[in-house]
Amino acid sequence: MDVAWWVWAAVLGVILAMLALDLVAHRKAHVVGVKEAAAWSLVWVSLGLGFGALVWWQYGGQAGGEYLAGYLIEKSLAVDNVFVFALIFTYFAVPREYQHRVLFYGVLGALVFRAIFIAGGVVLINSFAWVLYLFGAFLIYTGWKMFTHRNDEMDPSHNPVLRLVRKRIPSTDEYHGQKFWVKKAGKWVATPLFSVLVLVETTDIIFAVDSIPAIFAVTQDPFLVFTSNAFAILGLRAMYFLLADLIHRFVFLKAGLAAILMFVGVKMLLLDVWKVPIWLSLTVIAACITVAVVASLRATRRPPSTPRSGPPADDQPSPVDTHAPPR
Repeated sequence: MDVAWWVWAAVLGVILAMLALDLVAHRKAHVVGVKEAAAWSLVWVSLGLGFGALVWWQYGGQAGGEYLAGYLIEKSLAVDNVFVFALIFTYFAVPREYQHRVLFYGVLGALVFRAIFIAGGVVLINSFAWVLYLFGAFLIYTGWKMFTHRNDEMDPSHNPVLRLVRKRIPSTDEYHGQKFWVKKAGKWVATPLFSVLVLVETTDIIFAVDSIPAIFAVTQDPFLVFTSNAFAILGLRAMYFLLADLIHRFVFLKAGLAAILMFVGVKMLLLDVWKVPIWLSLTVIAACITVAVVASLRATRRPPSTPRSGPPADDQPSPVDTHAPPR
């Protein structure tokens, strides 16, 4: 697909403008509520789908379908990021009003790193076409590993990058608002928020190793790979605040994501035998997501409560919000 340089520049301009708007809207630390997260999610999803409609109108149905398939893959895999981000924030007891700032810079770094990975992937594919088969085999292995380890939980304390940061960089155990660095006794030290940011960035890089080859399974066009990735990632912060309190209900989500990875891996291996139509790819991806989400919500429905006999216990304490001290 031949895309003029000014189209690239315009897309990058829109992305930077939306990031700036988001930063201004959240310049003051506050707890992002469900309504605000839902509103921003609607904005980001509308932007992503609207751009897909422009691609469809300007470059045809095949390009539009490839963009949408890539967008759906990245959007669905991004939900897995939400699980890990929630675990990291809980481990460090990050106050909710500071979480958006961490995710903002995390997304900014993710866009940069993914652009580098995509450029490297395009060079590899153009130079060695057989790399696509390696990507396919890797995705099948990753999907199977995700399925068999779907109930495992990540322990942030075992992350080697975090250990290196703690060993090499002077740090404090106290939060100082939204600051990543503060000056103490004439020396700059990192706050716990910096360690959280490092973990968020490294986690996204690990996820990119899966998601970018998966998008190459539906399109090898660098413009479509980057834009589908970018517009899906832009809504990650709002998605987190929208789903953070519900992640415990998505018990079958990882199984659905594993099915998607294995499907696109098989699709890559069949490139010279049968090119899977884009409509079939979209159908399978959407079906995997829908089945996983619906099955999860049905399995975790609360049973109807039975009426209590006797007067209510007014002397029972109300739940309180507790935070463990940062590690």
